[in-house]
Amino acid sequence: MRAAARAATRGNSVADAIAGQAQREAGVSPSVGGARRAAVHAGRRGEARGQAERAWLGLAAAWQVATQAGAPLAGCLRELAASLRELAQVQRDLEIALAAPRATARLVMVLPVIGVLFGSLMGFDSLHTLFATVPGLVCLGGGALLMLAAASWSRALVRRAAPTDLTPGLRLELMAIAMSGGGSVDRSRALLEAAAVRYGIVSDADIDPIDRVLDLSMRAGVPAAELLRSEAEQLRRDARSAGQRRAATLSVTLMLPLGLCVLPAFMLVGVVPLLISVLSSTLVTL
Repeated sequence: MRAAARAATRGNSVADAIAGQAQREAGVSPSVGGARRAAVHAGRRGEARGQAERAWLGLAAAWQVATQAGAPLAGCLRELAASLRELAQVQRDLEIALAAPRATARLVMVLPVIGVLFGSLMGFDSLHTLFATVPGLVCLGGGALLMLAAASWSRALVRRAAPTDLTPGLRLELMAIAMSGGGSVDRSRALLEAAAVRYGIVSDADIDPIDRVLDLSMRAGVPAAELLRSEAEQLRRDARSAGQRRAATLSVTLMLPLGLCVLPAFMLVGVVPLLISVLSSTLVTL
């Protein structure tokens, strides 16, 4: 916030100062356009640093919208702070829900190595069979390919289970701030879009809810700002439920690479060399 204080003292844009500081800390040039910022964020989904940067950019966008719309800045920032705290709690809940499936995916990857070590501890020359014989090398190659496939498959499953929108409802919050200034719907929408492009606030899922809420507000004669905030809160609840559902599904779908790739790799690397060693020692004895 020191950057914001310095900008306010000098008469510069406080919103740009906040966004610039957030991007410098994330290693992104402040002059980068909204499309490139969105690409940077897409590559950092699920990371705490990317989430913090999104929060600061959301604050910058809210500051700009409130200033240009003539909305009460203190009240708008309090509402935004509450929504950002709720967003952070959503992300923490999703990370907790995904922790067990991610740990399972990492754990099963060491099963073939355990099989090789187990054979060696039993007194059989599994390592020699695996690395110095043709059947062992065939088993090693097949097991390695299966493990690579399992690792890639598991990462893809975990990646698909991760949340795709780090800031559900943020555009609705910004639209509520714009409407709080007493301007028209068209002007509020223009302020929202300008701030979204400037600070990379990308959340296509919120575009249709804005139109729906504004239509309901006009038909019912209800203040749009409160309806927009309520819809944003509902989107965050939906995001939490969807994330928990994806995490529960992930714990089951991770059994597919385990059964189709990891266990066959365990047989090829851990069991087959052990059997070859047993047969070889038996034949030598005979």
